[in-house]
Amino acid sequence: MEHIAALLFVVGCSSTMTDCRELEVPVSVFETEQACTAERPFALGDLQGQAPHIVGRCLAVDPALEDDYDHIAWNVRPDGTLVASLEVSGMLVASNSGRPEKDYLKQQ
Repeated sequence: MEHIAALLFVVGCSSTMTDCRELEVPVSVFETEQACTAERPFALGDLQGQAPHIVGRCLAVDPALEDDYDHIAWNVRPDGTLVASLEVSGMLVASNSGRPEKDYLKQQ
């Protein structure tokens, strides 16, 4: 199983930087931050034309939280700086697998 050390996150924005959306890249996860950084300019170049302004960042992945990340919090500042981080929402889902299901066919 490969370890993920970085995620390439790319956003495309309008010319006024007020309307932004996430853009898909062909390869978004990397085993090293250096590999992500090296791929970033090529990925941004491939996305040219999909939005007037395209910005991207390599986000570090904490190996201890790799399976727990469930969203990316991001914002593009008016100067075009992308601020982004991987987040864990903290939402817990509870279940009780020890509770037997009732068999309604046998109950009187």
